[in-house]
Amino acid sequence: MKKTVLTCSCVMGITILFAQKEQAIDSLTAAPISLEEVSVAGLRASEDQPVPFSEVTKKDLAPRNLGQDLPILLNFLPAVVTTSDAGAGIGYTGIRVRGSDASRVNVTINGIPYNDAESQGTFWVNMPDFASSVESIQLQRGVGTSTNGSSAFGASLNILTNAATPEAYAEITNAVGSFNTLRHTLKFSTGLLNDHIELSGRLASIESDGYIDRASADLNSYFLQGTYQDENTLLKALVFGGHEITYQSWFGIAPSTLVENRTYNPAGEIYDEAGNLTGYYDTQVDNYRQDHYQFHWNQTYNDNWSSALGLNYTYGRGFYEEYNDVWNDQNVSFNGMTALANLRLEPIQIGGTTLANTDNITRKWLDNNFYVLTANAQYTTNETDLVLGGLMSTYDGDHFGKLIWATYASNAQPNHEFYRNKGKKNEITFFGKLTQKVASKVSAYIDLQFRNVVYKANGTVNKLGNIAIDDSFDFFNPKLGITYEASENTKWYLSYAKAHREPNRTDYENGNPRPEVLNDFEAGIRKKGKTVTWSANLYYMRYKDQLVLTGEIDEVGAPIRQNVGDSFRLGIELDANIALSNQWLWQPNLALSQNKNIDFRFQRDGTLQNLGNTNIAYSPNVVAGSNLLFLPSTQFQIGLLTKYVGKQYMGNIDADLSVLPAYFTQDLNITYSIGPLGWAKGIAISLLINNIFNEKFESNGYFYTFDDTWSVPGQTQTIEGVGYYPQAGTNFLLGATVKL
Repeated sequence: MKKTVLTCSCVMGITILFAQKEQAIDSLTAAPISLEEVSVAGLRASEDQPVPFSEVTKKDLAPRNLGQDLPILLNFLPAVVTTSDAGAGIGYTGIRVRGSDASRVNVTINGIPYNDAESQGTFWVNMPDFASSVESIQLQRGVGTSTNGSSAFGASLNILTNAATPEAYAEITNAVGSFNTLRHTLKFSTGLLNDHIELSGRLASIESDGYIDRASADLNSYFLQGTYQDENTLLKALVFGGHEITYQSWFGIAPSTLVENRTYNPAGEIYDEAGNLTGYYDTQVDNYRQDHYQFHWNQTYNDNWSSALGLNYTYGRGFYEEYNDVWNDQNVSFNGMTALANLRLEPIQIGGTTLANTDNITRKWLDNNFYVLTANAQYTTNETDLVLGGLMSTYDGDHFGKLIWATYASNAQPNHEFYRNKGKKNEITFFGKLTQKVASKVSAYIDLQFRNVVYKANGTVNKLGNIAIDDSFDFFNPKLGITYEASENTKWYLSYAKAHREPNRTDYENGNPRPEVLNDFEAGIRKKGKTVTWSANLYYMRYKDQLVLTGEIDEVGAPIRQNVGDSFRLGIELDANIALSNQWLWQPNLALSQNKNIDFRFQRDGTLQNLGNTNIAYSPNVVAGSNLLFLPSTQFQIGLLTKYVGKQYMGNIDADLSVLPAYFTQDLNITYSIGPLGWAKGIAISLLINNIFNEKFESNGYFYTFDDTWSVPGQTQTIEGVGYYPQAGTNFLLGATVKL
C-alpha cells in the first residue's frame, strides 16, 4: 500500500512541475501543441519517430459515417482486415492488423485503455455511433510507441474524442438502409461561453435486422462533455456509453448451408424429440450496457513543459440469454448445457425413468468495474522531446450464470445460479520516451516501458468446472530507433522494439498458457511531394510463445488460442496519397507478408507430427485498399473504395478445408453538401453503396478438429470441421445531416 501511494504521488508530482504561462511547442518541429492533444501526445507517434502509422480525422470519417461500427470505417487503412458477424457492419464487428486479432490491437480513448482487461478484446457494439464523437484516430502498426493498457502485439489504435468548438450548433442526422437499417443522431454544442466553457453532447439510436437471419441490432448511445479552457489549461469531463441488444449470430454456418442458404442463422433453434426444427427462440440475445466516466486535465506551462492527467471509471453489465435444446445438444452442438448436472441440479425420477437432461433457458452474466489513473509530462525543445508517463488501473468483474426456465427444474430455486466466479486485474505502468536530435539530420529515439500485471480469478465456472488463477508479471519493453532526414520532404527510419504480453482469461480456461514475447524490427521511408505523398515500411516480427488463434471458438463465440513456440511475420507495407489532377485524388495501399509458425507440431490420427513451417491462422499474405476520389467541387465528391484480401487459413495446419478464399469488393460513396441556407448552416447528404458488384464472400470463419476414437475400434482418426460468416451482397445506406 505504501508503495502504491508513493507511486501515485510521484506521478501526480510530474503533472504540476514548472508552472509558468506560455504555450508548449511540439517536438522537433516548433509547432504549437493543441491543448486537446496533450492527453495523447505521450502515446501518439510523430513523423520524427521510427514508427509506421496512419492518421484519420473526423473529416475523413464523415462521408461513410452512416451507422456502421468504427472498425468498418477503418477498413481501408493499410494491413487492416475487418469482420462482421451480422454481415453488414452493424452489431458485433472486429478488426485485425497484420493478421493480429482485436485482442492484440491496443485501443485507447483519450489515453484511457478500452480493451477489456480480462479478454483483452474490444467490443465496439457497446459504443454504437461512437465515430460521431471522434476528433481523430492514429493507427500504429507493429509494437509502436509505449501506450496505456495491454501491450500492442499487432497494432495500437489511439482515439481522441471531440474537441471543443467555439461556435454553438445543433446537428441532426438520419439514415436509412438495407436490412431495415435506421440511424438517428442528435448532436449539439453551446460553443464557448464567456470564451472558456463549452457543453456538448450526442444521442444516437441505430436499428438493423442484419444480413444474417435474425441478426438484429437495437443500439442506443450517448455522449456528454463539459469543457473549460483558457490559454494554458484544458479541463474536460466526459460521460459516454451505450446499450446494445443484438440477436446472437456468432455460430456461423457449415459449407453445405453456405451453398443452400447463405443467410441462415442456427442460433436459438428449437427441435422436437424427433429432431424436427419447430422454430427459434425469440430472445437469444446479447444484452449489455457500458458507461464510461472520464476526467482530463491538460496543462501547458511554458514553451517547453506540458502535462496531462486522466481519470476513468467504466461500469459494464449484461448477459447472454440462450435457449438450450436437448435434441440439438445431444446430436449437433454437444455443448452439455442441457445436462442437469452441468446446471448443478439433481437428476429427476419420473415413473421409474431418470431424466438427466432438460430444455432450458440460461443467462450468463458479466458485471464489471474498471478504474484508471493516467498521467504524463512532456518536455519539448527544437531538438528534444521527452515524455514521462504512467498508469495505474484496477479491474474487478463478476461472472455468473442463472437458470431462467427449464422443462424440468429439479431442485432449482428462483434465480438459481449454476456458476459464479470473480476476476481481478491490477496494473502499474511507467514509461519514458526520448526523441533527440543527435545531428542536423539525425534523430534518435528511445522508449522504455515497465509493466507490472497481477491477475487473479477464482470460483466456479460453467459445466462443473473451477477456475483458480493467481499470476503476476513484470515486463520490461524497450524500444530504440533512428530517423534520418535525407531532405526536407524525405525521412528514413529504422527501429527495434521488444514487447511482452500476458495471456487472457480464455487462454487460462483452455490450458496453462505462457506469456508472449515479440521482437519487432521496422525500417521505412516517408516522402512528401506537391502531388504525391507516400511511405513504405518493411517489418520483421519474431515471436516466442505467440498465442495464435487455433481457428476454434468457444460457446459464446470467443476465439481460442494456443502457444506455438517460435513464429514470425515478415512484410512490406506501401501507402500513398496521389493528386492525379485538381479533381482526382487516389489513395492506394498494399501490404504483402509471410506469416509462419516454425516447426509446428500437430497430433493427427493419434500421432504427433512436425508439419514444418505452417501459415499462421487468419493472416493473409496480401491485403490491398484503395480510395479513388472525384471532387468536381467543394460541395460534391464521389469515392470508389476497393478492398482485396488474399487467401487465408483459419487454422495453423495448412488444411485445405481451413482455407478462407480471397475476396475483392468495391464500395461507392457519394456526398453532396448544400448551404449555408437561411434556416440552416448546411445540409450534407451521403450515399454509401457497399459491395456494388454483389460479391459473395466470407471475411471470417472458424476451423476445428477432433479425434474420432469410436468409429473404428483401436484406431484414431482426426476429423476436421469448418464454419463461415457470410457477408452481405450489394446493400446501401443513405443519410442526411442538417446543421443548425
